[in-house]
Amino acid sequence: MAMTKPALLLAIAPFLPLSAPAAPPGAMIRTRVSVPDALKQGTFSTDRYLNIPPGFRISLFALVSGARFMAVAPNGDILVSQPGSGQVTLLRSATNGGVPQSFTFASGLQAPHDMVFYTTGGTTYLYITEKNQINRYRYVSGDTAAHDRQVIIKNLPNSSTPELRGAYAHELKNIALGSDGHLYVSIGSSCNVCADDTVSDPVRGAIYQYNADGTGGRLFARGLRNAEGVRFLPGTNTLWVAVNNRDQLPYPFQDATGNYGQLFWGYVDNHPPDLFTAVRDGGNYGWPFCDSNPDQGFDRMPFDPDFDTNRDAHVDCGKMDVPSKGIQAHSAPLGLLFLHDTSFAQVYREGAVILLHGSWDRSHKTGYKMAYFPWNSSTQLPGGQIDFITGWLDDASQNAWGRPVAAVVDRAPSTSWPIRRPPCPRPAVSPCYRRNRSDRFTAQA
Repeated sequence: MAMTKPALLLAIAPFLPLSAPAAPPGAMIRTRVSVPDALKQGTFSTDRYLNIPPGFRISLFALVSGARFMAVAPNGDILVSQPGSGQVTLLRSATNGGVPQSFTFASGLQAPHDMVFYTTGGTTYLYITEKNQINRYRYVSGDTAAHDRQVIIKNLPNSSTPELRGAYAHELKNIALGSDGHLYVSIGSSCNVCADDTVSDPVRGAIYQYNADGTGGRLFARGLRNAEGVRFLPGTNTLWVAVNNRDQLPYPFQDATGNYGQLFWGYVDNHPPDLFTAVRDGGNYGWPFCDSNPDQGFDRMPFDPDFDTNRDAHVDCGKMDVPSKGIQAHSAPLGLLFLHDTSFAQVYREGAVILLHGSWDRSHKTGYKMAYFPWNSSTQLPGGQIDFITGWLDDASQNAWGRPVAAVVDRAPSTSWPIRRPPCPRPAVSPCYRRNRSDRFTAQA
């Protein structure tokens, strides 16, 4: 897996007071990305523009080769995984708002990907996934290098697993730790669509639950082709995932169109949708036998039997768990971040963001954006998607200069941020956020 492209970290933060409209505004202001002189190279040797909501600024925070997922340390440092180079980089914000210090936090790893901090029994650990195992390291505030490594889960399926003969489409691992004291591990499918993964040991296209120390593993949920974003809704024990769904789906209906079993853009472009769904213990979300149908909207979508694996409907799709929400097919959702327990702008705080990496197999590209989902506190379900940041893809030319991956909201003191907000106006007529806190997210370019 080669991931050698330079990647960038951007920072976005409000600089004007934001009121609370019925629906928070989305990306509508074309804005030049502010770039420190030291980082004006490569992609940023020329001006770049992104579309962001009104009242925000956006700037380049750092350049990290092959950046993927991120985690914020308790002291505000930012860790960035680099699967292609087998390392994790730690970034420490400069007190003068300049380019952050960079440290190699861990190296010699096999495709490190997701990272989560977790405290238990008075000890704080950093969990780091590799393609073949889950590690945890003791963490002390201010650490710039990993230490006291424990390999708590071994022998996870990957491209070296004999039965897969060197081919594993989704071997990067994602994790979450819940308030229930359990560790949840997403094991992606080995393929686009195949029944073999449903009978493998462990099951692929599934989520497993372990104790926080890696013991007691068991199957938690299945039918999730490639759950990349794996996070708990703050204040609950409900696990949510963002799922990359299958590609190249033949038309499954024997109807007057005469398209039965055919691959054509008019159907493939929009089927099946990617997913944003809550996951229950024992749930089965359809893959590879049942595909959500978004034709009547992205909420509580019905299933169609999959043409390749279930055209005779021998697997009963009526027994599957209906996903909570769909996302435009082929958007490739990766990082998932709930904003509820963060310091982000108040009008967006009751919601979630998902980074849409972008399509490769659609007649007209989609994704390449940061999507925001307002949260319904009564139903505990996401509302309709709002595009929060766009502009990595030029729609007219279909050329992209970046592919968003993941997002975090920082915790560090106000003096450390590269984005400065002016003082609140007097009098302040709506909430005003004085601390220079910002949202940072990675995008490969």
